[in-house]
Formats: sequence, structure tokens, C-alpha cells
Amino acid sequence: MKIEVPFNNKKVSIDLAKGIDISIAIDPNSGVNAFHIPTAKFEPIRVGSFVGSVKEGGSANCENLYINAHGNGTHTECIGHISEERVCIHDCFKQFFFFAQLVSVTPKEFNGDFIIDIESINNYQKQMECEAIIIRTLPNHTNKLTTNYSGNNPTYLSPELCEYLREIGIKHLLIDLPSVDREEDKGALAAHKAYWDFEGAFRKDMTITELVYVPTEVEDGTYFLNLQIASLMTDASPSKPLLFNMLIC
Repeated sequence: MKIEVPFNNKKVSIDLAKGIDISIAIDPNSGVNAFHIPTAKFEPIRVGSFVGSVKEGGSANCENLYINAHGNGTHTECIGHISEERVCIHDCFKQFFFFAQLVSVTPKEFNGDFIIDIESINNYQKQMECEAIIIRTLPNHTNKLTTNYSGNNPTYLSPELCEYLREIGIKHLLIDLPSVDREEDKGALAAHKAYWDFEGAFRKDMTITELVYVPTEVEDGTYFLNLQIASLMTDASPSKPLLFNMLIC
């Protein structure tokens, strides 16, 4: 199925049958993990004589899922992640299609850490109608799909970069890292707060999606993004971002 939509005073064609999945599945056997969060667990429900496993003799498969969105795979979070006020992703995320730019960057060393700052994306020229940015870190090994980041102080974003992205109109930030902030920062969460304007407008209309994986063959550029979440009344949800190529009509 193809659709045509306006973009930057042009009309582009999008083939909805050719989505590029950039999510990492939540896998209890070999999935990605971060922040010392327990590995996801899927197990059949057991109620009286009923077991939710056909393999074990039940009439149907019916599993309980034990997950933590923030550490078990691709997830999208709202400002409720850092606020005392209970803000749920289901309530504040109502639009699911965006124009997005994919940008590949090489982290730089800073005080023994590796960070992504404003200088890292100097070559990035925001397209007028793009509300989303996807930051892919280099090198882009497939081991990102199964890495245990816990205790390894992975790359993170500078607060100045997050503030800059907010100021230029980015509402949806997607990264292939477990967090925009340092793994251990004594609870400062400076990058999260800068992005969501925590001390100012308190932006409920903006999201951060972490632990994506963009295959190397997907070139930097502008894409049509479909970002879907589960209908969960909590601060973050497992999510499935899909990218679609755009062709000028």
C-alpha cells in the first residue's frame, strides 16, 4: 500500500508495505539488558488444573509476562519517567506518525566517558518538518541486539545537546543507547531534564525512545516514522518504531 504526503513543500510517496523495523525485541533468553534490571521472564499461567501451555498439556498458550520496559528492550518514555506527578505514556502520546532524520555519530571521549554532544552532530541540518531524530552511534555492531550494558557506563548524551534538540523543535528523540544520561549520575538525570524542560514548560508532548537498533545498511537521511506503543498506564512502554523510505513524486 502506497500513500502520498506533503513534506517540505514537496509531495513524497511512501510504501507502507516496506517498513524497516528498528526495535529490539524483548527476549527472555538472549535480549539486551541495562541498569541491572532483571531479565524478562515469560511463563505460563497456572490456575487450578489449568496450565497456559499446550506443550504441558493445556488447551491454549497463555503466558504471564514479567518485564521492565526501561531495561529489557526498545521502549518509549514520557516525562513521567522523572516526575513526581504520575504522567503515563498512554495519556500523553497520541500521534504515531512523524517525519524523522537518521543521523550517525561517533561518540567522543570526555573525562574518561564517551558522550554525544552538540559538536557531534555539527553536520546535521534539520529538515523543516521533522519532529523526530534518530541517533545511531558508530561503530554499529549487531551485538547491540544482545549487549548487557549494566555496569559498563555506556555512551550518553550531553544535557546541552538535549536542550538544543528541544529548542529546534524535536519532539521525539530515538537513540540506540540505554539512556540519554550517564549510567551512574547520582540521580541528576540532567539530559532527561534538559530535553523535557523539566524546570520550565514540563513538556508532556515529547518522548524519548531508547535501545533501538538501526541496521548499518539503512542510510542516514529523512524517513517517515511510525512509532507504536502498548496501551499501558505507566511512564514507559515497549515500543516498535518503523522507518519508511520516502520518494519524491
